[in-house]
Amino acid sequence: MRILKTCFAAFMLLIADAANAATEVNPYADATAIDLLHILPPPPADDSAQTLAELGEILTIQIARTPAMAERARADSEESIWRFADVLGEKFTAQNLPRLAALSARLIKTEDVIVKPAKKGFNRPRPYVLSKLVEPLRAGTSMSTSGSWPSGHTTLGTLMGIVLSNMVPEKKAELMQRAWEYGNNRIVAGVHYRSDVEMGRIAGSVIAASLARRPDFEADFATAQKELRAVLGLAPLH
Repeated sequence: MRILKTCFAAFMLLIADAANAATEVNPYADATAIDLLHILPPPPADDSAQTLAELGEILTIQIARTPAMAERARADSEESIWRFADVLGEKFTAQNLPRLAALSARLIKTEDVIVKPAKKGFNRPRPYVLSKLVEPLRAGTSMSTSGSWPSGHTTLGTLMGIVLSNMVPEKKAELMQRAWEYGNNRIVAGVHYRSDVEMGRIAGSVIAASLARRPDFEADFATAQKELRAVLGLAPLH
């Protein structure tokens, strides 16, 4: 009986491992393919005139930001493609767009595995780490202590904005403006310097250009684009 119980437990572990493997999200590329440490310049020194000026900008925004600005910045702390619903409308949901949801999950994973090594390598302190005068807007119970350069949220927001703009070019101006705001809200929240955000926009653009040449991304993009345009009631693109 003990042997049977042991075998059953081992069998259940194998099933659990298989389920986890089946649901694991794979990135389209990683830092070996897109090495931001060799693409981006190093950040300014903590005591440089640039960092001090950027810190001053954050403190000025901190005084001037309204409750509406704060709410918007907190909401944009979520790494989600569905933050673009205010451009693409109420039908733009994960429930309506499972193909796009799957592609989005891979984009999020791609940004994560590419940006994390760069953050660690550049190791720029966050504004609220460098100065106790900064009062960041908390989206959860704790604040990130990862490197500040580049902004991962901005990288992802730029990447998502470019992908969606290519899917729905009719809304390109609005989508890219929304991606711009998504990054800028990291400054409003006091969690990134302006130059972190600028580097995130460069990083997101580099990743988007690289993915466009990958067959696996191209295949996922084509199916997600067809799905999205159908849900939005737009004619297929040829």
